[in-house]
Amino acid sequence: MKTTYVMTCLIAGTLLGPVVTIAGDPDTDRSNPEAFVKDSAITAQIKSKLAAEHFGSLAKIHVDTDKNGVVWLSGTVESQAALDKAVAIAKGTEHVKSVHSTLTVKKDD
Repeated sequence: MKTTYVMTCLIAGTLLGPVVTIAGDPDTDRSNPEAFVKDSAITAQIKSKLAAEHFGSLAKIHVDTDKNGVVWLSGTVESQAALDKAVAIAKGTEHVKSVHSTLTVKKDD
């Protein structure tokens, strides 16, 4: 019985080890799990608020949050109003310390 349990653990560890390694993201600080979860939560909140606005271009904005609560917005939007709205949403989100935007307004063809 003990041998079966030990073998199961060894096989599972061998098979899942590469999956855990692949899933690792070198751009995030996982040494502090609480900060990582907080930063991910801020990014998720902003993305869901942008999607809820029903501006097509707001849903295409890339949102990234660093460990200090600084939000980076990038991508293109359809109008200056959409750009301003995206920045306002990010700034109005709880735990956001500051917002940096490299958003650009898409020019009509």
